Amino acid sequence: MNFIDELRWRGMLNDMTPGTEEQLQKEMTAAYIGFDPTAASLHIGNLATIMLLVHLQRAGHKPFALVGGATGMIGDPSGKAAEREFLSEETLQRNQNGIRQQLTKFLDFDCGANSAEMVNNYDWFKEISFLGFLREAGKHITVNYMMAKDSVKKRLETGISFTEFSYQLLQGYDFYWLYKHKNVRLQMGGSDQWGNITTGTEFIRRKEGGAEHLEGGHQAFALTTPLVTKSDGTKFGKSESGNVWLDPALTSPYQFYQFWLNTADADCPRLIRVFTLLTREEIEELERQHNEAPHLRILQKAIAKEVTTRIHSESGYELAVKASEVLFGKATLETLRSIQADEFDVIFEGVPLTEVSAEELANSKDITDLLSVASRGEVYASKGEARRAITQNAVSINKTKVTDPAAPVAFDWLQDRYILISKGKKNHLLKKI
Repeated sequence: MNFIDELRWRGMLNDMTPGTEEQLQKEMTAAYIGFDPTAASLHIGNLATIMLLVHLQRAGHKPFALVGGATGMIGDPSGKAAEREFLSEETLQRNQNGIRQQLTKFLDFDCGANSAEMVNNYDWFKEISFLGFLREAGKHITVNYMMAKDSVKKRLETGISFTEFSYQLLQGYDFYWLYKHKNVRLQMGGSDQWGNITTGTEFIRRKEGGAEHLEGGHQAFALTTPLVTKSDGTKFGKSESGNVWLDPALTSPYQFYQFWLNTADADCPRLIRVFTLLTREEIEELERQHNEAPHLRILQKAIAKEVTTRIHSESGYELAVKASEVLFGKATLETLRSIQADEFDVIFEGVPLTEVSAEELANSKDITDLLSVASRGEVYASKGEARRAITQNAVSINKTKVTDPAAPVAFDWLQDRYILISKGKKNHLLKKI
């Protein structure tokens, strides 16, 4: 597998410095991407750069994931309109541990010569004094050079502190340290990182006395991938409730699966190339099938399956599919009965729930009473509203249509205490207490 060719056909190559492709064809090359530990979990906005490392390793090269334990204390000004708050060392350490755990789902850390490695720039910055850093790094990059970067120019009007201004120099030193100590020759990242990454290549060139003087003719290289945006030009990666996280404690497998399932048709050709490992032939065949029957959402389901399985495991994916069938699909009473106790809360997370006492159940002479009076108006506001919904064929109890407003309250309780009421496309749980 040719790494650059793979990125090209997937639309994942934005820019690279001269000689990068030749270097990657010449020998196994170590490359790194930095991750900002300002949250306990990575989110799907990080996935495009993670996939760069995945393809790099699949092509036989060695991936490094750098967690910015030191630079995370400062914050990268790229794409930011204001100064970020500082995080404590304890918070940063917790965040780093979470990121490390998530990256093991993508990269092989035990596969021989090109095993992935994780490094933390706090390990080398903690030993450097301020004066030492100025002498070691500050004299090699001019203020003029740093001021010309877009990440700095865009902040000059609103104001940028010296702390954030120095970020690109710190990132440049990261590349130099990895170049000297880990034989890393390439830094990669999103297209918004081009300025910071090329500061690193320039820093190495000046520090080592120019490319012609580098040991063995080695150089440092830069490569970026396009930022993933939606077809309407807006930023990709957030749902109505905010970031879509890779940590199941923050975004459940069901919510994660649903995010991909709800992707617009126009966005799918790009997303399936960036976020899955399906081959070009497999993708083109899926696109053909999708174009013939768009309502089946074949592309969305393919993306959702691949990414959800990788992040949340096969069982997490299967649970998400079951939840989707239960809440929106053609699930039956048998499907509902098959839900295990440990799955129930996951599947029905976020579904409105009303508790009904034994006395309220006893006083409900028919289904209309149950859906209005016993539920204290939380399912339907009145008997009249409940009756109209039933006669209009808009109500199901445990996936079975209710057509008689005077039907008795007699049905199976899920887990011996729940019933699922479907009001058109909306769901509501009743729980007897």
